[in-house]
Amino acid sequence: MTTGKITDEGVARLRSRIGVPHPYPAPPHYRRPGEDAFRHIAWAYGDDNPLWSDPDYAAGTRWKGSIAPPSLVGGDSLIGEDSLTEAELARQDELKGDPLRGVHAFYAASEREWWAPLTPGHRVFRRTALVGVVDKPSEFGGRGIQEWTSQAFRTDDGTLLGAQYRMMYRTEREKARERKKYDDVAIEPWTEERIAELDAQYEAEKPRGAEPRWWEDVEEGQKISPLVKGPLTVTDMVCWHVGMGMGMYNVAPLRLAYRNRKRVPRFYHRDELGVPDAMQRVHWDPAFARKSGNPTTFDYGRMRETWLIHACTDWMGDDAWLWRLRVEFRKFNYVGDVQWVEGEIVRKYLAEGDRPAVDLELRTRNQRGEVTSPASATVLLPSREHGPVRLPDPPGSATTLEDAFDATIDRFARDR
Repeated sequence: MTTGKITDEGVARLRSRIGVPHPYPAPPHYRRPGEDAFRHIAWAYGDDNPLWSDPDYAAGTRWKGSIAPPSLVGGDSLIGEDSLTEAELARQDELKGDPLRGVHAFYAASEREWWAPLTPGHRVFRRTALVGVVDKPSEFGGRGIQEWTSQAFRTDDGTLLGAQYRMMYRTEREKARERKKYDDVAIEPWTEERIAELDAQYEAEKPRGAEPRWWEDVEEGQKISPLVKGPLTVTDMVCWHVGMGMGMYNVAPLRLAYRNRKRVPRFYHRDELGVPDAMQRVHWDPAFARKSGNPTTFDYGRMRETWLIHACTDWMGDDAWLWRLRVEFRKFNYVGDVQWVEGEIVRKYLAEGDRPAVDLELRTRNQRGEVTSPASATVLLPSREHGPVRLPDPPGSATTLEDAFDATIDRFARDR
């Protein structure tokens, strides 16, 4: 396996790209997402909320029809046709190639926010740019680089939907294998009795749905309804890809795989039969996962991100609004692992002066008692005193995609 190195020159070249809008590496999986897309996305991460999947039910809610689960707005290559000016397109030759070519990338952190619901049948446009490059040592792989990218989204009728910051953590594979940090991780078999305990929790779970969760009725310290996810199987990841597509590397089959291999040749390596295959197979090929320094196959960080979203939307009910989510992926979630999604209210207040809100502290925790993904969220709740939820304003009260995107870049620079 060819390995890449993190060099000062490569980091400097990467930093020179900060703030330059560019096309996303893969086309959107859904160009005009509709009711079927909403249902497929929710199904992919195990969410049975009829607000996303049953148009007749959704028609009776405050939204008056189907809306997309929050996971669809943002999150890798799900939606968004690139929106660049002619001048920006003319600069794309400056961005060719990866300055850290061959250096492994893990999806390590995300910050997302939502300003308005996505309804069926719209084209969606996005703007994307690198916004931060942070040199950060790693216990796992020696030198590491935090590579932060920002995106903002709008519909074809001008509705500003939301934005996200995504952090890819870059580590050198050779050093990751040398350190063998995860060699002592043991995935114990599950007994029939333990599976029955998990099944009992699945049986008890349900979305809050039409019953409002009033702001006046919640208190700081109150726990949210927990969810269980797992034990993780390769089948779970197959179902994930059915709804979510193949991600930013645009992994494809057969003739399309050949064309993709010509486009990103270093993303492909020969398997034990000499057949070129995508490095993404660390998620379903145990032998290849071990080459990346892990004991076996593991999930996508974005899966746990959607599980945290699922926990919020199940708890808050149809009349509420998930405004923000922040999550870090601290440990791997291996095939055979279970994750419990849990949290509590840490702050109850009026956001922006008049919007009843709560801040949640969230986490995913595995069967070994390890917190694998610490997270936080802000939820707007309906209020008996203040009335129905008022959707949040885009940053800087932006009205165009360009202004909203510029505001997200400015905020990243200000907050870091």
